[in-house]
Amino acid sequence: MNPENTSLEITKATSSAIGEVDFDNLTFGKYYADHMMVCDYKDGKWQTPKIMPYGPMEMQPSAKVFHYGQAVFEGMKAFKDDDGKVWLFRPEQNFERINKSSKRMAIPEFPKEYFFEALKTLLKFDSKWIKSGDGNSLYIRPFVIATEAGVSASPSNAYRFMIICCPAKAYYSSPVKVTIAQEYSRSADGGVGYAKAAGNYGAQFYPTNLAKEKGYQQVIWTDANSHEYLEEAGTMNVFFRINDKLITAPISDRILDGITRKSIIALAEKEGVEVEVRRIKVAEILEAAKNNELKEMFGAGTAATVAQISGFEFDGTYHELPQVENPYSVHFKKALQDIQYNRAEDPFGWRYAVDI
Repeated sequence: MNPENTSLEITKATSSAIGEVDFDNLTFGKYYADHMMVCDYKDGKWQTPKIMPYGPMEMQPSAKVFHYGQAVFEGMKAFKDDDGKVWLFRPEQNFERINKSSKRMAIPEFPKEYFFEALKTLLKFDSKWIKSGDGNSLYIRPFVIATEAGVSASPSNAYRFMIICCPAKAYYSSPVKVTIAQEYSRSADGGVGYAKAAGNYGAQFYPTNLAKEKGYQQVIWTDANSHEYLEEAGTMNVFFRINDKLITAPISDRILDGITRKSIIALAEKEGVEVEVRRIKVAEILEAAKNNELKEMFGAGTAATVAQISGFEFDGTYHELPQVENPYSVHFKKALQDIQYNRAEDPFGWRYAVDI
């Protein structure tokens, strides 16, 4: 975990694909920046990271990632302020979490020196892909996959850690409608729900497709044991506002320790908003909606930042949420983005300057 030499092997792209991109009409994940980082694990250690042109790679059909799902990832963003300076947001949290996820999936942890040197080099080379202005960012996807050729049911002895980047705009442009899960579950006690393991996301596509067929964009997941307690919303943590109180579920071995989630909690507490981190019953939300006390629901995650929820379905009944004045969702999204885009003071020390 403590490499003696963190120098990179660098091969710069001879041309750029940036001219092919319409930055005003981006589809999330369609275009990728010119460079990527690749670092292989073999012979019991991580090798020297390589910065190279973004492009396809060759793998054996027997690579263990295809057979046993040893794969984890992270989601980060780089922001550019109005003066052209580039900033990351709490990147140490992402680094710590990908290693936490890796450990749960029996993947060797990645060296911190490699991670940050490679990340900063990528952003320096591809800084033109980061556009200033509200909603614009460069989405950063670090991930690790098992690359050993072999179909024996055992952990791989070879891995590849990569970082790729794509320009992004706001993930959700309007409020979403959700359904509360009553049959399917995202994760279970003792499982891998807290890890950003690729299989967690693959497993939720089918029930999410069922929800979309009914006209809902996302699913709010409930606990696997009883489906009584609310946990996460799609690929995001979820907040509930009952009157002026903000409530969110505690993290556990089922729920991801979301960086946007904990940032919103910190912002709310600093402003004197009452925040409760506790288990929330579906019945409590139904009762609050019935009594007109449920003012807001919103998701929180890196891709969306904050996604407003316009209403929810449970047991065949749809509950429309009220239009409130000065919604928390809008307020805290702006407060968070003002820090990310260097438009406001950062009393928490969350911003991370990148020298380009």
